[in-house]
Amino acid sequence: MVFADGLKNPEGPVALPDGTWVIVEGGAERGCVTHISADGRNKRIVKKTGRPNGLAVDSDGVIWVAESKTPSLLRLTLDGKSEVVATECDGEAFLFPNDLCFGPDGGLYLTDSGVFIDNFVIGGKIRDDYADVAYDGRVYRIDVQTGKVRKIDTGIKFTNGIAFGPDNLLYANETLTGAVYQYVWEQGAITGPRRLFGNVIRPDAPPGWKGPDGMAFSEDGLLYVAVYAQKDVTVLDRNGAVVNRLPTQGMLPTNVAFALPGKHRIHVTEYEFGQLEIFETPTDGLPLWTGPKASGAAVE
Repeated sequence: MVFADGLKNPEGPVALPDGTWVIVEGGAERGCVTHISADGRNKRIVKKTGRPNGLAVDSDGVIWVAESKTPSLLRLTLDGKSEVVATECDGEAFLFPNDLCFGPDGGLYLTDSGVFIDNFVIGGKIRDDYADVAYDGRVYRIDVQTGKVRKIDTGIKFTNGIAFGPDNLLYANETLTGAVYQYVWEQGAITGPRRLFGNVIRPDAPPGWKGPDGMAFSEDGLLYVAVYAQKDVTVLDRNGAVVNRLPTQGMLPTNVAFALPGKHRIHVTEYEFGQLEIFETPTDGLPLWTGPKASGAAVE
């Protein structure tokens, strides 16, 4: 089932409390954050930012944007007001901010794919020698109150989707290898080293660039992973084993988000047909962390 169409390289879906949605459209002619009505019929541009790639929404309704054209983390409101929050970590510039989520500690966690977008997508297509690129994929934690950025991990081969699980552990994936990694808490903070949790690539997957993109947990602890160029959302159980694959209409699913509680469905952004697809699920999504309130306490 298609919820919304006519989208240009959609990613980063987030359901807002009123039932509407925000997504990013990364196509060159759009390059914007888009607000979609609750019935999927109406769309409006919130802000053209360049080439936005991922979103997270905090407890105040502020939209945090991973922007890849001018690599940065942006803070945006629904009325289109924006500001740059961060462009580097300890003097090291961002390369390709990709996806982000809030954690139980109130921090904002951001993946950086580790290659400049203009060095990776050439003439509108992923370069043929993508396997030989020297990726320096990273995971960052940002204090949204101070703007301080801390690097958690580096050296990943195209870091992409990111989410916290029901165990409060951080999960991030690596598109080039298909791996989903897990990070543990140590002394009140998420730290490395990463450890392998699972892999979403099918043994019979088509050749070429493919792998995990955005992902989201259900309330029963299953991890739903959009697998780009594999034409499915792969579902991993609590042990990282593949338990289901949901075929998408288009070949290029990019991200997944659960609808509001009670809906029992996921919305999946897809590049090939430029649409937001809907799938029924047995349960709702795991409640998302939404960062600190004025008191500084993390909330769900």
